[in-house]
Amino acid sequence: MHEQINLAIEILGTISFAMSGSFAAMQKRLDPFGVLIIAFITSVGGGTVRDLLLDIPVFWMHDLRMCGLILATSIFSMIFKSLEKNFKVTLFIFDSFGLGLFTIIGVQKGLNVDIHPLICIGLGTITGCFGGIIRDILLNRIPLIFRKEIYASACIIGGSIFLLLTQFTNLSYTFIQILTIIIIVVVRTLAVKYHWEMPRFYENKTSE
Repeated sequence: MHEQINLAIEILGTISFAMSGSFAAMQKRLDPFGVLIIAFITSVGGGTVRDLLLDIPVFWMHDLRMCGLILATSIFSMIFKSLEKNFKVTLFIFDSFGLGLFTIIGVQKGLNVDIHPLICIGLGTITGCFGGIIRDILLNRIPLIFRKEIYASACIIGGSIFLLLTQFTNLSYTFIQILTIIIIVVVRTLAVKYHWEMPRFYENKTSE
């Protein structure tokens, strides 16, 4: 049962980030091949870095279903483009859900190989954020994680809550997974809506 739930989370996360990457690429007016490449990198970037750090087989190289899923999602997003009027909102929605879904996958991967819980939170953050980092670099944008927006912090909060709930409560494991994914999405959404920011350590300079 747990394996089926984890697979469902991974599939939904892959779709979310593939959509996010596709819409980001279309914002930059890339051709269909460029859209596919950005969608692929956004979807597998974080998981690839995570698996390399764990010294385990890179997940998408042994599961062509994920590659096919990314291809199908990219094609769908390019067709859906003609109906979508607000790229920014759509990009935000899929990016937020991908962030939540992949963070939990990363934390669980770390727990499966008996890594320290704090490192598991780091792996969850890497899984959730690094695909977006690579996407933004390739699109010549400052990655969200390096800007004032709450992004990686949402992963850390969600990953911490996930570990606390699994260790100190008797709640259903599936319920904890769903709850923490929702928490990450909600934190990210509220941060954008109410302009929550990380503290700054420099003053804005006025132009002379």
